[in-house]
Parts: sequence; C-alpha cells; structure tokens
Amino acid sequence: MKFLAITLIAHTGAQPVTERLREVVAGAVLAEELGFDGFGVGERHERPFLSSSPPVVLSHIAARTDTIRLFTAVTTLSLLDPVRAYEDYATLDHLSGGRLELIIGKGNGAAQAKLFHITPEDQWERNREGYELLRRLWAEDHVTWQGRFRPPLEAAQALPRPLQPRIRIWHGSATSRESVELAARHGDPIFSANVSHPVEPYAELVAHYRERWAHHGHDPADALVGAGSAGFYAARTSQEATATYRPIFEARLALLRSLGAEPVFTTLEDAIERSSLLVGSPAQIAEKIHRYHDRLGHEVMHLHADADGLTPRQHRASLELFQSEIAPVLRKEIPSRPFPGGAP
Repeated sequence: MKFLAITLIAHTGAQPVTERLREVVAGAVLAEELGFDGFGVGERHERPFLSSSPPVVLSHIAARTDTIRLFTAVTTLSLLDPVRAYEDYATLDHLSGGRLELIIGKGNGAAQAKLFHITPEDQWERNREGYELLRRLWAEDHVTWQGRFRPPLEAAQALPRPLQPRIRIWHGSATSRESVELAARHGDPIFSANVSHPVEPYAELVAHYRERWAHHGHDPADALVGAGSAGFYAARTSQEATATYRPIFEARLALLRSLGAEPVFTTLEDAIERSSLLVGSPAQIAEKIHRYHDRLGHEVMHLHADADGLTPRQHRASLELFQSEIAPVLRKEIPSRPFPGGAP
C-alpha cells in the first residue's frame, strides 16, 4: 500500500494567512522526510479554506522537495477553463521533474456557484467536457475541438508540452456514479472520499466502478482504487490515543452542529468503530485499514497532512509512529503497483 498526506488548507483565522501557507509547505517537506509516497493539495473556493490555487502551492512544494509525488485533491475541472488548467499543470509537471498526478472532480459548495456561475444542472457535464479536453491537450500537439462551455479550438497548440507524455488522472468521488463511469470508460483510477459515512456506500460505489471497468473492456486486474480517511492519530496505546483525540473530536462535533449539520458519528467510540477515522495503537490502526481494504480493495490511501487540533509535537510523533510501525506492515501485506515512472 502507498500513503499520501493531503491538505485542504483549512484556516480558522487563528494565524496569519502567510504563516498557514508556509506551514503547508513545511508539512510537505516533513512528509517527504518521513517517507510518504505523495503529498496532495485540495481545491476549495470558500471559507474556511485557503486552497483556491493548488498549482501555485504545489509549485512551491516542488521547489522544496525532491522525490515525493505531488497530487491535486481535487482539481475542480467543472470550474476551470481546461486549456488554462492544462497550461498550469504542464508547467508544474516540468518544475516537479515529472512527479505530478491529478485527482479531478466536480467540486462542491455554494460559493463556487456564486464565483463561477456553475449550477447543479451543468456541473457534471462541465467536469466531463473539461476532463476530455484536458486529456487531449496533454496527449496531442495540436487539438481541434468543439464543446458547450468554452470557445472551440482549431489546430490549437497549448504550451509548454508536458514532461510526462501521459499523466495519471484519478477521479475523486464520494457518491457520484457519473464520476466513476467517466473513470471506468477511460481506464482511469478512482479515489473514494471515504470520509463522512460508514464504509458501505463507498464500497458500493467502488463495486460499481469495477463493474463498469469490466463493461468497458478493461482487464479487471488493472482497476486501481485509492481511499481517504476521516482523521488520524496514533499513539503507543489505544487509551493514550483516545484520550488525546477526544477533545479534538468533540470540537469537530460542536462545529458541525453550529453549522446546522447533524454528525453521522456522535461519539468517538462509534467513529473509531464504524468510520474511516484512524485513532488508536499501531496494531489497531493496521487492523482497521485491513478491514477497509477488504471492502474497497484500495492500494493507495491518504492521511490528513494537518495537525487538526494536535500540537505540532503530537502531530509529528504520530506521523513518525505511522511510518515506523504501521506503514511497513501494510506495505508488505497489501501489495500496490508502482507509481508511473515520472520524467522520461
């Protein structure tokens, strides 16, 4: 199994924006130091997030790191001009030495409708059209194309040409059959959000992806799945882990309720048992990831790159424990295929 650290760059206002962004870059440097396979930056266009410009943040991270793969999590193609998105990410592909992978999705949130005039009625079609044009721009030197949501192209050349002749594009989804259908049709991997609910709806979506993958004529052995997690804290004992994480979990419940949302998991014990939250001893966490793998068959998973209420010292110690005692076991017991070769 391979492991990514991912951030949406949440910002509560308790620290300056500059400091928060520098903290994200430092987190990516730490992730490489500790042995994570990848680091991802999400895309959101509303409070409390600062992740409106992933290619800029990832470019800074590319300059500060050497080997860790860089992910978008997700690139909201429903909002973007695919030509402009191509230009940004082809440039980043060079700056990173061919370490870039994209996770795309339609995005969510009311703010994007106000900022970009995207509606629920057209967001899926915008995502599909943007993806298919981006895919062609990456592969072809000159593109002639016509669609619904941007001006047509006539033998257009988008520059720079990428470093990776083919880039791996994941399709991120929580519940969307449209997203997994698009992935299956084009032979792409999916990344299941796997955060807000018990495993069952996510497992159902992954099973649908595998069915559609075979329907479109792909070898079932080639289907590739990644999955998220709802939070992480590892300690030497389960008692220490739950005692440390309980106030963080209860603060999260209070925040959800203040926003008018009723949490799915109302106690820490229930979340540890039934959600993808990874809190406990190394043995407990490894066992739980195995349980989820039995349902999802995923080869890649993400942990939160942010402290999420932990002190910096607690957060680093937890990540170090993961890499020293949990990741080696899972890497051995759950095989995963190599990442693409990177720069030619």
